[in-house]
Amino acid sequence: MGPELLGRLVDQHAAALVLYARQWCPTPEDVVQEALLKLAALPAAPPHVVPWLYAVVRHAALDAARAARRRRRHEARAAEQAPAWFAPADGRGLDAAAAADALTGLPPEEREVVVAHVWGGLTFEQIGEVIGASASTAYRRYAAGLAALRTTLGVVCPSHPCPRN
Repeated sequence: MGPELLGRLVDQHAAALVLYARQWCPTPEDVVQEALLKLAALPAAPPHVVPWLYAVVRHAALDAARAARRRRRHEARAAEQAPAWFAPADGRGLDAAAAADALTGLPPEEREVVVAHVWGGLTFEQIGEVIGASASTAYRRYAAGLAALRTTLGVVCPSHPCPRN
């Protein structure tokens, strides 16, 4: 398959393929890119290249959707088993959207460590190895991230000891 044909297919069909994939999966651009890479790797173009692309995109989008559902189920089970990290100040539960926004609002270095420790279950030594820093640096980023989350969400620390900045 020549680059000219591939470029023409991208120009003429990529947007429609993304729209087509979007109905099944949360990452349609990735699915279309993978389909185009598969096409480029073929020794010769299929006889009906556009329908072939749609079929490949459809199968890849369905696979991506299944993987996303599995990941969400796994994350939900892990979250149910994890100990509570925040006690709401007014006795009500945390708003999940607000918590997600607060987590997104953390500096990337702090967010990475909080996610790796709380949801990934990594020790600070392991996190330090991953990020190329010491365990104490990983802990400081974790403590700063939790403090920022508590402030943003307006929650108090539960009865167990809290990390300090």
